[in-house]
Order: sequence, then structure tokens, then C-alpha cells
Amino acid sequence: MADNARAKRLADLIREVVAQKLQRGIKDPRLGTHVTITDTRVTGDLREATVFYTVYGDEEERKAAAAGLESAKGILRSEVGRAAGVKFTPTLAFVADALPDTARNIEDLLDRARQSDAKVREASAGAAYAGEADPYRKPGEDDADETDDATE
Repeated sequence: MADNARAKRLADLIREVVAQKLQRGIKDPRLGTHVTITDTRVTGDLREATVFYTVYGDEEERKAAAAGLESAKGILRSEVGRAAGVKFTPTLAFVADALPDTARNIEDLLDRARQSDAKVREASAGAAYAGEADPYRKPGEDDADETDDATE
């Protein structure tokens, strides 16, 4: 089993090679400039690599890009084997990265929270305290009230 540093180096190499090959070497129109390789992970035995990608576009373009990546898998694996120089070239699995969708979901939640905060701010703009402005007793005030009650 390989060490983690070697797996990390191989993953970085695979990410670079696949990205360069997609940009310059593959003529598939489904894999135009809107496909971005975001991350690559390699198993500890260096036999399998998972390549995460994002596609900027609608759902139809995402499906087309996934089909294009599957059809170009053999060419990409050959290019990785040529660049890596390892005994066994890892198999490539392409997975659509959920990071953009998660980021969009978080942004929507933050926008809702900002809107809710703005509503609370508007509602409390002209509001007054239910009691006094400072409801806490001060040390000097407590002594004065207790001495008046004790002398009576």
C-alpha cells in the first residue's frame, strides 16, 4: 500500500493531466470550456481515481458533459498513464461535484436569514423597553433601598 503523500501527488498529477487534455486534446463538443476539474482522489493502493468536475450550464449540458467524459475515459486514462509512469494506471471515475449546488443552497439560506434579520430590525426600530432601559440593579442602589427598609 502506498503512502498518503504519494497518493496525493498522483491525484494532483491526474487532475492536471485530465484538465489539460480536456482543454486542449479532446475535440468532443460536449466537453467544451464549461467543464472544470475541481478535485481528484486516489485510493491508497493507487488503483482507482475519482475525478470530481463541475459543469457551468443547465441540466442538459451537465448530462451531455457526463456522457462526454464517459466516452473520453479511455483516452484520458492513457494520457494519465503516459504522464504518471506508474506500474498500474488507475482507473478513472468521473463524479459531478456537489460543491456548487451546496454553495448555492448555503447562499439561499444566508439570504433568507438576512431578510429575516431585516424584518426584525424594522419591527424593533420604534420599540421601547418593556421596563426600564437598564433593568439591572447597581451596587449603590441596593444599599440605599435596604437601609430605608431597615430604619422604618
